[in-house]
Amino acid sequence: MPRFAANISMLFAELPYPDRFQAAAAAGFEAVEILYPYELAAKETQRALLTYGLDLLLINAPPPNYTGGMPGYAALPEGVDRFQRDIRRVLRYAEVLKAGKIHVMAGYTKDAAAQRTFVQNLQWAADRAPEQQFTIEPLNSGDQPGYFLDDYNLAMAVLEEVNRPNVGLQYDAYHAQMIHGDAVKVWEIFGRHAAHVQIGAAPGRCEPGTGPVDFQQLFAAIDASGYDGWISAEYTPSTRRTEDSLGWMR
Repeated sequence: MPRFAANISMLFAELPYPDRFQAAAAAGFEAVEILYPYELAAKETQRALLTYGLDLLLINAPPPNYTGGMPGYAALPEGVDRFQRDIRRVLRYAEVLKAGKIHVMAGYTKDAAAQRTFVQNLQWAADRAPEQQFTIEPLNSGDQPGYFLDDYNLAMAVLEEVNRPNVGLQYDAYHAQMIHGDAVKVWEIFGRHAAHVQIGAAPGRCEPGTGPVDFQQLFAAIDASGYDGWISAEYTPSTRRTEDSLGWMR
């Protein structure tokens, strides 16, 4: 079976952020991901990770604009200067937290220059931090209308153009199912390019066990592919307590 991690931005959300690290460790997780760790000083998150012996697998970038702007803008032609400035900040966080991967969010645009901008921004980030792994993730247009990267074929076209060893695909079973209708088939086609994996049931984005995705088949396909990374639970529990939603792990 794969190694499972917890997205503590979504799991254990019934607890204050500092308490989620202890809860994740108590539930048996040895690694976590955090969507946006930027509200607190990096040292505070670092202390919690060290206290409970947790690895940090992934953070999102660029940081959200807390004044109401979009949470991602790497594909926006008018956002290049801001992207480079904010990625420098993200890299400082990643260095302190030893974040394994940085998910670069494309943003919401259908501008004709979006793909070229996204590619150039990813190349810039990859070249600035060649030891840091970056990922891109297709998001479904039902949940994220107008998001640039809304298809796995488009993601592969972007990765081919970027052509950097430290930029890879972030596969999410929930989004794969919502975009293409068959999460297992999407893995079979694109999984060899995956640098990181996330899971959630479709269409409700709750814990595995509901909806059409056969997760045992998916886990078997992931194992058979040779993927040796973590699989992160990124879903909204249908239960009041996150612990009560973890039966799928056993």
